Amino acid sequence: MKQNRYIRQTSLKDFGPDKQQALRQARVLVVGVGGLGIPVLQYLNAMGVGCLGMVEQDVVEWSNLQRQVLYTESDLGKSKIQVAEEKLREMNSETELICHDTFLTRTNALEIISDYDLVVDASDNFPTRYLINDACVILNKPFVSGAIYGFEGQVSVFNYKEGPTYRCLFPSLPEKDNIPDCNTNGVLGVIPGIIGSFQALEAVKVITDMPGVLSGILMLYNGFDQSIRKVKFPAVVKNKDRTQLESNYNQPVCDSIPEVSFKRMLQEISRDSPKISLIDVRSTEELRMNPIEKAKHIPMQLLADSVDEFTDHQTIFFICQSGKRSKDAVRKLLPLLPDRNLYSVKGGIEAMKNGLENITKRDESDLP
Repeated sequence: MKQNRYIRQTSLKDFGPDKQQALRQARVLVVGVGGLGIPVLQYLNAMGVGCLGMVEQDVVEWSNLQRQVLYTESDLGKSKIQVAEEKLREMNSETELICHDTFLTRTNALEIISDYDLVVDASDNFPTRYLINDACVILNKPFVSGAIYGFEGQVSVFNYKEGPTYRCLFPSLPEKDNIPDCNTNGVLGVIPGIIGSFQALEAVKVITDMPGVLSGILMLYNGFDQSIRKVKFPAVVKNKDRTQLESNYNQPVCDSIPEVSFKRMLQEISRDSPKISLIDVRSTEELRMNPIEKAKHIPMQLLADSVDEFTDHQTIFFICQSGKRSKDAVRKLLPLLPDRNLYSVKGGIEAMKNGLENITKRDESDLP
């Protein structure tokens, strides 16, 4: 370890070389390499955490760039985790970086988390938060939680030194209709940076056993007036007795969604058959910036109500900016159109732009 690299930390009276060594020996898993995960990873990497694991399987798209500041326009369509690994390694070559190129699911959560001392939840959905909580309770691992919405954010530390779990504050997964959708409601670009930085600070405090950890305390941040409120909540003993994961966290099984490459989709569309259609599920704003020829525009929120518009089509391709929403579209419509061939276009428009038709690791197979 280069002696002067961390001197601004080791010279602190309440930090010093011992706490720096604790950082060096720590193994931290960050779930999500997006708006929250990026500042967490950048600061923990810069401050000298010895091992950083990352869980992510998304690609960079235009709508990420206003808040996910590690990525640039040249990264569009690329794997987030691969881009993050490369840039973090350039920032600090001493850090061990471990890439888990997957989404966290109930089948891999315990195996992945067991190898780390601390988890930072930088995910963007409730099912993953409950999954992380339950896995950490079973494995007796603390985790730092962060969430953002619009101009606001919140941070807390769960399962730390016999402290409360996530379920002590939020006992059960909210109903689907009550879950905010960031794609619809949005978030101010700087807010994830603020909340992610708070998460990084809490992670450092947990690792180095500093006082003031937000265990049993929910910190609420309001970007409008820069106010911070702290709400205390108690531990509920029964929530610590967990020995196994839930049978279902309502998480999508991504590997089961039929996909084709952009090139393969173009080949099929070029046949000009009335039984084949292409549905663009992006927002109206995205469509104006980059319309797709021969595609019918139906935004995600209107899909379920528009099924009658393409029930006569035997093969239907769905496309979005990165391939994520198009997979959600196929997932949503498979039960409604069981006798149709539904496909998500892998990597979406960014795959087309960057020549990444083979954006997934597996080879493209012929359509059935």
